[in-house]
Amino acid sequence: MDKFDVIVIGGGPAGYHAAIRAAQLGLKTACIDAYAGKDGKAALGGTCLNVGCIPSKALLDSSRQFWNLLHGFEAHGISAKDAKIDVVAMVARKEKIVKQFTGGVNLLFKGNKITSFFGTGKLLKDRQVEITAPDGGKQTIAATNVIIATGSAPIELPFAKFDNKLIVDNAGALDFDAVPKRLGVIGAGVIGLELGSVWRRLGAEVTILEALPDFLGTADRDAARIAAREFAKQGLNIHLGAKLSKAEVKGNTVELTYTDAKGEQKLVVDKLLVAVGRRAYTAGLLGEGTGVKLDERGRVAVDEHCWTGVEGVWAVGDCVRGAMLAHKGFEEGVAVAELIAGKAGHVNYDTIPWVIYTEPEIAWAGKTEEELKAAGIPYKTGTFPFAAVGRAVAMNETAGQVKVIAHAETDRILGVHMVGPCVSELIAEAVVAMEFHGSAEDLARIVHAHPTLSEAVHEAALSVDKRAIHKAN
Repeated sequence: MDKFDVIVIGGGPAGYHAAIRAAQLGLKTACIDAYAGKDGKAALGGTCLNVGCIPSKALLDSSRQFWNLLHGFEAHGISAKDAKIDVVAMVARKEKIVKQFTGGVNLLFKGNKITSFFGTGKLLKDRQVEITAPDGGKQTIAATNVIIATGSAPIELPFAKFDNKLIVDNAGALDFDAVPKRLGVIGAGVIGLELGSVWRRLGAEVTILEALPDFLGTADRDAARIAAREFAKQGLNIHLGAKLSKAEVKGNTVELTYTDAKGEQKLVVDKLLVAVGRRAYTAGLLGEGTGVKLDERGRVAVDEHCWTGVEGVWAVGDCVRGAMLAHKGFEEGVAVAELIAGKAGHVNYDTIPWVIYTEPEIAWAGKTEEELKAAGIPYKTGTFPFAAVGRAVAMNETAGQVKVIAHAETDRILGVHMVGPCVSELIAEAVVAMEFHGSAEDLARIVHAHPTLSEAVHEAALSVDKRAIHKAN
């Protein structure tokens, strides 16, 4: 039986980061992953690289270019007649990018001398792992430490099961060979909004049904309100408090039955994307006698250091508690590898940034006003609109604002919430400030280049104490 210092089960964002960092630290490392590309060969990178973060951003960018050609470039004096979109070519570009990145992880594994196994991993007692290859062959390996990083899978509704043709999950919505005339989306979360935006920009009539009464309930209310207004302008039809009860395939269409404040409603669409969330992928993971526990949601139970309570067994990423974000998994994987090597691995869960890559983008880190009110924490806020930022006006992208929330007594930054152009990049400054326990005053006194979008962050920080220069306080 082959013996390793570290075995990682799962080659997605959390898993491959853990494996690479462990190998960098001189540990003999193996990684087991079952994800296969369209050619049937191993494709490291998990959901994120194969059917999640990377391919969705490729389509978002392609569709944004087309939307701007039709709706945004005229303001710049640019016109185009009879503009068309070749969906097959667009999807092929996405596939090329996916192969580039999954192949890149494979090269990183080789460069770090990580032993890679193609198949599913099952944890046995005494830190042994049974590997089942795609052809059914089995072998068992062992390690001093095992890191579980099996990720997550889309939640399937019992009355709207995926058929990969008319009713699809996020992966299916990345591979349409033509723009559907009518696209239905169940769930107004990150996946529903991003993929709904892709196909709306390309010409689909998009209707999003969200069961909850509030739009983006976890986001800041001001940010959610601004985003909802902009999405409505773009033609995204979002129904809140709409609970789906039936999805019937009828010929080449899907008939939806849902209930809202007006009672039972019907909607017919050509394609249906079900994006109601994801669940930890832990089915078949644990053998008898491992001692590892699953919680009520099927996630691997761990402490604040991602330890399962069983000697030498850890778990990271989407299969444990916390946000299902690739970058959260990155840092957990690295932290656990460092803890195994005797170093001080750590993840600050209070400053993990969230991003929704719509147009405009939405990004935030830290607490919302609602959370601070509920906790009884005194706070003050400052905002600044992109409409007053010279660079944003020059770009013709003026929707949105930056909002800084600071403690009313200490001035420490408690949260930053952004809607607007490139805020997926701007949020990093806020995270750095919060990591170093910075105050709104600190952020306000940092010199920001002019003209840049980052001036909105600067002015919002000034606005906390009612001293913004370019707006009335």
